Amino acid sequence: MTPGSWVPGADGSGFGAGHLPYGVFSTGGGARGPGVRIGDRVLDLARLAAADAGGLGAWAEPLGAPSLTPLLAAGPAAWADVRALLTELVTSPGDRPAVEPALVPLADATLHLPFEVADYVDFYSSIEHATNLGRLFRPDAEPLLPNWRHLPVAYHGRAGSVVVSGTPIARPAGQRRVGDEVAFGPSARLDIELEVGFVVGVPSELGRPVPVADAPAHVFGLALVNDWSARDIQAWEYQPLGPFLGKSFATTLAAWITPLDAVAACRVPGPVQDPAPLPYLRRVEDWGLALDLSVALAPAGGEGEEVVSRTSFAGLYWQMPQQVAHMTVNGAPLRTGDLFASGTVSGADPGSQGSLIELTRNGAEPLAVAGVERTFLEDGDEVVLRASATLPGGEVLALGEARGRIVPAPA
Repeated sequence: MTPGSWVPGADGSGFGAGHLPYGVFSTGGGARGPGVRIGDRVLDLARLAAADAGGLGAWAEPLGAPSLTPLLAAGPAAWADVRALLTELVTSPGDRPAVEPALVPLADATLHLPFEVADYVDFYSSIEHATNLGRLFRPDAEPLLPNWRHLPVAYHGRAGSVVVSGTPIARPAGQRRVGDEVAFGPSARLDIELEVGFVVGVPSELGRPVPVADAPAHVFGLALVNDWSARDIQAWEYQPLGPFLGKSFATTLAAWITPLDAVAACRVPGPVQDPAPLPYLRRVEDWGLALDLSVALAPAGGEGEEVVSRTSFAGLYWQMPQQVAHMTVNGAPLRTGDLFASGTVSGADPGSQGSLIELTRNGAEPLAVAGVERTFLEDGDEVVLRASATLPGGEVLALGEARGRIVPAPA
C-alpha cells in the first residue's frame, strides 16, 4: 500500500499518492507542459525535472516537452522509474521544501489534450451493450451477430476530432432518414457512449502482430472516453461499411491519464468466454478491471445534475490485451499515441446502460432527469462520465472525468 502524502488534502481525494495520473496543463496563457495530479493540485513536472528534484533530471527531456508523447514513447522502464521518483517526492516529508513550489492549484491550471492522438479505434466489447442493442433492433432474432463471441468487433475513428474533457460539443449535421424522405440537417438523436480508453506508449513493427501476453507492455495508461454518437445519421449511413459521420465529429477524452500500474490491484478475471477464442485471442492473465462507472446528465432547463446510469467495467467480455492482439494480428502496427476504447459499457439491469439509446429504449421511454424529460441530448445539456475503484486497504482511486456540453450546430 502506498504511504500517505504530505500534500494537503491528497489522501482520500481519489488522487492520492497511489494514483498520480498524468496530464498537460498551462497557467496564465503560458507554455504547456506535463503535470501530475495530486489532490486538487498539479505537480509541474518540467519545473521538478529542471531542478533535478529527487533525480527527475534524468528525465528532463520528456518531462519538459509540451505533451506526454515523448514520455509515452520512453517505455515501461522509464514509466516505472518516473512514477517511483514522483511517489517518493510526494510521500517523503523531507522532499516537501523542494516539491511544494512546483504545486499549482488545479483551479489555476488550463488542461489540454494530454498527447498527440495517432490513431483511434473504438471497440464493441460489452456483451450486455451488444445484447441490449440487438434486442432493440432485432427483437425476433438472436441479439448477438454470429461473429461477436469470436472476435472483438471495432471500427476506426477519427483521431483529429478527439478533444479534451470540457470542450464544447457542436451538434453534428448530416443526412438522415425522415419518414420516406432523405433530409439533411442537425442530428435529432444525439447520444453518449460511456467508455474506458487505453493509450499506447510503445509502438510495434509493421507486419508483426502483438501477442496477448505482450500487449500490456505497450500500454501506458487508461482514461474515460465519451464516443458521442448521432444515432439518426449513423442509422442511415452505416450499411454496408459501418460508422462514419455519425461518430467522427467528436470524441471526448479525460484530461488525466491513469498509469496502468495504478490500477494493477483492480484486476479481476472477467467473464468466461464461450466458445473459447481462437489461440491468438486466448487470455493469459486477468485483465478485467473493477472500475465503477457512472453517467451524470445536467439537462438544459433542469434542476442541476443527476446520475442516470451506474455500471461496472469488471465484466467487459473482450479485455484490453485481446483488443491489442486483434487489431495487430493482420500486421497493423501500434503507434505511440494510439487511443483505443472499450466501446459502450453497459449492464443488463435498468439504469446500468451506458447510452441513451439503451436507457430510453431508442426514445420510446423518456428519462425523467433533474425535473425534465430526455430521450436524446438537447442543446445546452452537459454530460459527465466518472469512474472510481477501491484499492486493497480501502483507498479510493478516481479517474479523471470526461465532461462535455452540447452547443447548437453551426449555421
